[in-house]
Amino acid sequence: MNAQCSKCGTQITSPWNFCPNCGTTIAHEVHTHPAAHAAERAPVQGAFGGLLIGVVAVPILIIVGTMLCLTGLGAIAGIPMIIVAALAPLLGPMIGIGTLQGKCPWCGTKMSSVIDHPQGFYCHACSNRIVIEDRKFTKAV
Repeated sequence: MNAQCSKCGTQITSPWNFCPNCGTTIAHEVHTHPAAHAAERAPVQGAFGGLLIGVVAVPILIIVGTMLCLTGLGAIAGIPMIIVAALAPLLGPMIGIGTLQGKCPWCGTKMSSVIDHPQGFYCHACSNRIVIEDRKFTKAV
């Protein structure tokens, strides 16, 4: 930062508040940073809810499955439970956990969506535009 004293003309190269030669207050340039952009919303809100539930279920299913194997019920309940634990992170999103489900407000067709786009989307049955507000399907005007 280079500044110059307005009274005596001394060149000041450090961020001092006063001139070291005459003691006059130095006016520093104020750099304003552009306003931070608002956080951009994820285009697919709630899509990974099923994955999260699956990941949380893994240790529970493995522990319960192992305990059942140790009690003698391994072939009947323990091993299938361990297999489900291995597939749980994939099964959550596949069965639709985390998707928004409801009916089209225009025609009543049952539909689901993981997209929460501000411009909405179109119903596949009646081709009218639908927006998502408060996790509910509403008519787009």
